[in-house]
Amino acid sequence: MKSVKTAKPRAKKKPAKKAAAGSAGKSSKKASPSTAKKSPQKKNALQKATGLQDVISATLDADKAQDIVCIPLKGKTSIADYMIIATGTSSRHVASMARNLRDKLSQEHKIKARVEGLESGDWAIIDTGDVMVHLFRAEVRAFYDLEKLWGGDFSTVNYTRYQSV
Repeated sequence: MKSVKTAKPRAKKKPAKKAAAGSAGKSSKKASPSTAKKSPQKKNALQKATGLQDVISATLDADKAQDIVCIPLKGKTSIADYMIIATGTSSRHVASMARNLRDKLSQEHKIKARVEGLESGDWAIIDTGDVMVHLFRAEVRAFYDLEKLWGGDFSTVNYTRYQSV
């Protein structure tokens, strides 16, 4: 909240100084309020994702999911803020956890989550927008090993294909 309070006075001070400057001030007036509005929205979205992550983890824990792992995806991809991976004991258990999570998010939090993989039950994915949830049977989880894929530090990888000499 402190950052929100400091951002608002700055937005008010800049237009007052720039208003006397003329037309050059008008273009900067438009830029400063929009940047002041974006930072609280980004923080609210991250807080929302963190809260949603906690709700999902608690729901999976209540449904007896095993080995619940949360991977922060910030800076790695833009598809979600967090990825939660959990294991079910059987195909029926995986499908049941996916249905229960979808229903709880829909009824209590008004989130329309998209679910894939309920038919087979080997792997179910629940897309809530900010949090991706992967539910596996133990053998399938070991095969795909998403923790290894997404858990690494992407900042150390050099993605440049061709380098000048």
